[in-house]
Amino acid sequence: MYQPPHFNETRLEVLHALIRAHPLGLLISNGVDGPVADPIPFLLDAETDTHGKLRAHLAKANPHWRLISDNPSARVLVVFQGSDAYVTPSWYETKRETGKVVPTWNYATVQVRGTAKIVADNAWLARQINDLTGKQEDGREHSWAVTDAPPEFIQAQIKGIIGLEITIEDITGKWKVSQNRPVADREGVASGLDRETSPHSPDMAALVRRYGGLD
Repeated sequence: MYQPPHFNETRLEVLHALIRAHPLGLLISNGVDGPVADPIPFLLDAETDTHGKLRAHLAKANPHWRLISDNPSARVLVVFQGSDAYVTPSWYETKRETGKVVPTWNYATVQVRGTAKIVADNAWLARQINDLTGKQEDGREHSWAVTDAPPEFIQAQIKGIIGLEITIEDITGKWKVSQNRPVADREGVASGLDRETSPHSPDMAALVRRYGGLD
């Protein structure tokens, strides 16, 4: 990933927080015919290993897991995409001063590299689906639990999935949130995003203010 120094985010707790907030990661492996990619929801075990461990499951019908199983020493890449937003030059004070501005795109993203392991243990898979469901259902008015379904139905579902563990060996974060712009431009971007209707705009406005020293 292209990484200008001013966009580099290295704090592990911040990187982990983005993964938890945006758990649908793009799992990428090297296949015989080139890269193979699948969006997969992940759980993060932050206390395991130096950088943590990712847990997930795939459908057994998905050939991606066999690619990993057949190459146990191969590393995989997982990309987690956080908030993003288009930035129009009309928000920049520099536009009014010199006109020398162009559009850009702000975003926060985390890339994880590590060694993947396939897990076929039913107890592990039961824990995985319970933990993943509990995480996503937490706080809902009418939350659903795995135990709400008939046990024999859940066991049949478990037979159709396979587990995946990734030991995180390298984790990189890039927060491109207008830090490289003059203060007046940052203020303009944050105010402009406040007026946008995109669901990501409030989060991006907050990031521009936090990383731009405007809070």
